[in-house]
Amino acid sequence: MIRLIKRGLMFGNLIRVDSPALIDRYNRALNSLTGKRTALSEFHIDIAGYSYEIGEELGDHLYLNPNGVNRMFIILTVEQKTAPLLNAKFSTSRGILRQFIEGNEAKLFALTAHDAVAGELDNSVFEVSHPARLLDIRTITVSADTTQSHVENARKLADRIERFQTEEDAWFDDVLIAEMIGLAKKTGDVTRQPIDLERPTYTQNNFWTAHFGGLYVFRDVAEPAAIAVGDKDELGVMPIETTLDFGDRNGVAAFLELNELVEPIIKARGVDGAAILRQKMDFILVDAATSRGIEIEGMDHRALHRLAQRMGSDLPEEFLKLNQLVRWALNGGKWPRIASDDASYFYTLRARPDHPDRDLINQMLSELAPLDIRQLFICHKQAFYDAYAGWPDAKKEYVADFLARDYAANKAGARDALFGGEEPAATPSAKPVSPAAKEDILDIVGPWGAIRR
Repeated sequence: MIRLIKRGLMFGNLIRVDSPALIDRYNRALNSLTGKRTALSEFHIDIAGYSYEIGEELGDHLYLNPNGVNRMFIILTVEQKTAPLLNAKFSTSRGILRQFIEGNEAKLFALTAHDAVAGELDNSVFEVSHPARLLDIRTITVSADTTQSHVENARKLADRIERFQTEEDAWFDDVLIAEMIGLAKKTGDVTRQPIDLERPTYTQNNFWTAHFGGLYVFRDVAEPAAIAVGDKDELGVMPIETTLDFGDRNGVAAFLELNELVEPIIKARGVDGAAILRQKMDFILVDAATSRGIEIEGMDHRALHRLAQRMGSDLPEEFLKLNQLVRWALNGGKWPRIASDDASYFYTLRARPDHPDRDLINQMLSELAPLDIRQLFICHKQAFYDAYAGWPDAKKEYVADFLARDYAANKAGARDALFGGEEPAATPSAKPVSPAAKEDILDIVGPWGAIRR
């Protein structure tokens, strides 16, 4: 992993904690949540306050996420909002934490000037010993306070102020007045500077979880389904209409089409679909060559083109099918039919850019098309790191160099080009086949032809 770390592709954007004051605040929060403390004088934290170094020290990388549910968090600075979430067990957790920080940024900035904020993503499910328990999770409520209970005390003071202003003879209630004075010494004037944090609740209808080998749950769609990365039979009976797994490629493809979750890359507006598919072909080619121990003379496009010529009949099927599609996009001719059980099928798709669960859908597609190392890295880093560990050194070097050079230099631009951002202004088509003719074919037969069921 050293190649990735040196290029800033692993453990990037973490928050460094090295001042005694911040470490003391972190320890107070950690102790209040777990009863544990760290003796480290320097460590790095993610958006939830989790530290890989502390996990190693404690021998427990789930020290802020026991049982993998109801993740706890520690906020030392609002700068954590841009940090990644390590050891994620649910796809929704980072988004919820970021929304919470951004929605309460001014209050959190004031609170973290003197103390750490500790809290929990509460989903009311305390263990997931059976896969069906995952579908009991429908809402996530964020609750948080400082280690010195500033928020709780502010709520108590606000309540006392309300009573003082509304109850008859409150002016003569010495106990009430004494409580107000005592609380105000801890909180300050909450009427002028409110410090009450919101307790927002988020729905979690569509999500991915790392539990049970990886599981995608889609409930907020026309045809709900749970899709397992591994064997669906190991899940047992699930309280949802359909249960599929990655081995059922036709079923997964039908699910995506019936719910209108994806579109062909070659049809996508405002992007060079042929260029994206050619890049996927390069990734597939490098994997095939390095897996066979074939020496690669260079990693530029010309060198890879010569490599493809040398490999000839040994080229993988995914490479050849994508090449047919690129050839059609550039030159027209016979429409290449790619069935849903073809190894290249999911490489040709992306999530619809306007879908609210675009990132979740693209994450699933990245696992269904794992040789597209760029999409796997962007959409599902843990799956990328797991796959990277088993690659030959030649492929590791190529991937690390490519991501550092072509992706990390312009992350936002790459994401927009691959997955869609704001719809760009229309530009004249330079393709030899008219867009109208392509649209007719796509509308009649679907992305690559009728899906086999």
